[in-house]
Amino acid sequence: GNLNAKIIIVEYSDLECPFCQMFHKTMNQIMNEYGKDGQVAWVYRHFPLPMHTKSPKESEAAECANKLGGNTKFWEFVNRIFDVGSMNNSLDPAELSKTAGVIGLDVSAFDACLSGGTMKSIIDASLVSGQKAGVQGTPHSIVLVNNKVVGTIDGAQPYEAVKAAIDSALK
Repeated sequence: GNLNAKIIIVEYSDLECPFCQMFHKTMNQIMNEYGKDGQVAWVYRHFPLPMHTKSPKESEAAECANKLGGNTKFWEFVNRIFDVGSMNNSLDPAELSKTAGVIGLDVSAFDACLSGGTMKSIIDASLVSGQKAGVQGTPHSIVLVNNKVVGTIDGAQPYEAVKAAIDSALK
């Protein structure tokens, strides 16, 4: 979305979290309604939970997609991982390279990025920022209006609840 949008939703999420998977669908609906005209921007932050042991590497993979293909490929990668639906440490690690290929990335470059561990610092920084913001579980979203925090969305709230919060903030 437009980073100059009146409303920015900063979501802390875990790629192995089934609740994050549900909320991801909600946020895609929100962006289809409010993102197209620049009213809302969605910022994704990684917050891999300790119980989801595969999530840190999956988060690194998403950042490799970003490094190799920019913002568009990042979102295509994350969308596809959530669409696969393998939550709670059930995603086959081979799916990461496969996904990179499906979305049109150079798989060799992707594999080199992922095996090199160069994206780990991004994930670590995201975790620290979430902890400083008080994130204790996922999904957890911080709502900013005109760059000021106005509230949070805790858990996988339904579309109607998120829409109501946005409509209220737009007034």
